[in-house]
Amino acid sequence: MEKKALGRGLDALLPAIKPVSMPELPEVQHLRVDAIVPNRYQPRQTFSPQELEELTASLKQSGLLQPILVRRKGDGIYELISGERRWRAAKEAGLETIQSVIRNCGDEESVVLALVENLQRADLNPMEMARAYHRMMNEFGLTQDIIARRVGCERSSIANIIRLIQLPSEIQQLIESNQLSLGHAKVILGLTGQIEQLRVAQLVVSKVLSVRETEKLIGSLLTGKRRVAKELSRTPWSDVEERLQKRLGTKVLIQKGKRGGKIVIHYFSPPELEGIIETLLN
Repeated sequence: MEKKALGRGLDALLPAIKPVSMPELPEVQHLRVDAIVPNRYQPRQTFSPQELEELTASLKQSGLLQPILVRRKGDGIYELISGERRWRAAKEAGLETIQSVIRNCGDEESVVLALVENLQRADLNPMEMARAYHRMMNEFGLTQDIIARRVGCERSSIANIIRLIQLPSEIQQLIESNQLSLGHAKVILGLTGQIEQLRVAQLVVSKVLSVRETEKLIGSLLTGKRRVAKELSRTPWSDVEERLQKRLGTKVLIQKGKRGGKIVIHYFSPPELEGIIETLLN
């Protein structure tokens, strides 16, 4: 008599385990360095010569550690999406090819990807960020809410940064050269006239004022302007108006006409009117 098999094997006892599908890694290709052109939507406008020199030396020594991101432009030409500094360093190092990932995307996605990469690396100064956000709104019709979601920040941050575009070009250059911080710029935007903004900005740079000191300076300027405006608004009847206002406890205006004039007494509730009448009749 045949013995029955004691078991059907481990594979039969355990449930089938489906292989986990791993996400596909982007294919890295070696593209000719001279077949790549800069990104016309590149938010970063300034590249430190020293940093570029150090990266070039690193490429010669260890090669490229992270591929650049490009998109096809036709006729064998590729446009950078991100990695312009690495591409520049590759050219300086005399490399014929550079490791690249090709991505199919349009203009809008290209500028967003370039912006996000630079933001993640903290490579952009406030003015570069402001111009990039401004361009996304003007050229692609994106709202501040949409931009905030795409780059992963608060809408209020986008609004504050974009306001820098309103500053005179001289102040924008001071921000780009790190002579003025974003905090300084926000305070200076509290002044409405560009001549006054520029005068304060130059004073902040020459005196190396902190943001707090700049706030105090602008506060004193605004207080002085309000005081001057009040003096300019005074009329020959201002003293009489003030005496009447103290006596009646409400706002009083004396308006001069061609032959005479009128006294306007304001009241803001029926009980207040009764009080004014009583004071006038007694």
